Amino acid sequence: MNKILMILTAVGVLSSCTKNEDNKNPDLIGKWKLIEILADPGDGSGTFHSVSSNKIIEFHSNGTVTSSGSVCDMSIESASSSSGAYSLSDSTINSPSCSNSPLKIRFHKNGATLTINYPCDEACIAKYLKQ
Repeated sequence: MNKILMILTAVGVLSSCTKNEDNKNPDLIGKWKLIEILADPGDGSGTFHSVSSNKIIEFHSNGTVTSSGSVCDMSIESASSSSGAYSLSDSTINSPSCSNSPLKIRFHKNGATLTINYPCDEACIAKYLKQ
């Protein structure tokens, strides 16, 4: 019985030890190109639509994010750059350049696709492809 208790304790201790992986996800680091946007009209019927855009968002290993367009919204424009910080612990981007700062923008990576959910009354999502 003592061996089982020791093993369970060891497993519990080892599973509670986690490395600080905040901002150290090598799959996220790099450039992502905007390929689709979804703007729901308010009835849940919104779907992704392809866009022609040069907007690139780049995640850096030091916890910063830069964009060739606004990091604050899902605009397809790439004329003015912006930046911010990201956190893997809560999957958010925060930028002081956003007009309603501190605005936290949520992101989700699934393979070679990254979706960024902007805080809107209805769904506002941009989809990026790893470059």
